[in-house]
Amino acid sequence: MKKRQLIHCVVASMLMVSCAPKHYQLVGVERSRIIVDSRFDQNPDEAAAKYLEPFKRVNDSIMGPIMGQIAHNMHPQRPESDLSNLVSDILIWAAKDYNETPVLAIYNMGGIRADLTKGDVTYGDILDVAPFENKICFTTLTGDKVMKLFQQIAKRGGEGVSKGVELVIKKGEPNELISARLHGQEIDPKAEYRIATINYLLEGNDGMPALREGTNTVAPQDASNNTRYLIMNYFRDMHAKGIVVDAQVEGRIKVQ
Repeated sequence: MKKRQLIHCVVASMLMVSCAPKHYQLVGVERSRIIVDSRFDQNPDEAAAKYLEPFKRVNDSIMGPIMGQIAHNMHPQRPESDLSNLVSDILIWAAKDYNETPVLAIYNMGGIRADLTKGDVTYGDILDVAPFENKICFTTLTGDKVMKLFQQIAKRGGEGVSKGVELVIKKGEPNELISARLHGQEIDPKAEYRIATINYLLEGNDGMPALREGTNTVAPQDASNNTRYLIMNYFRDMHAKGIVVDAQVEGRIKVQ
């Protein structure tokens, strides 16, 4: 047998052996829960800490700067929450920089990805809250379409809405909108309402396709328009004025 043929035969034999089925049998399953808390800080791994130190320095230099302070722990939840109220109101606050005066802002609960904890708020905290590339945008809806939007929000059990919105929802399958007011007034079906929101919702996502029917839309594309930068700018502005950021559940959305 030629040398090359011999090699081929040896390789083929090895493959056949390695591919042969191995008759494993499960004989048991065990599990345990590992609680990661302050106890792990009592005996730090010095070698690991030393290895991570240069990476930690870089991370802390980016994520660690303090943007401002917040008055209490905030958590996003339906139908209304302090944190969803805050970020919706920040869209209204930011509108001045775009020469816009919206009467309503919408921010989806699903776009708020973390809580804020009482005390200092860092850039990293804000990035956790708004990690996506969502950008502020503006559009105009007629009153009948605003009502359609509120009906869609009611069906979802609530979303982030700005100050001045008053929605009453009847819980059910599906939920139903009972009433809607804006800044103390009934919605005029023929009037036009300027709305601030994010581009993700403007595309009709997250069960709010009414926003896709807007007109005179302004949708800036630069990264500086990302909501995380708007939130960061808001905290910086409040911090410069000596204001601790606060928001409360106010009854913007009520469920019966």
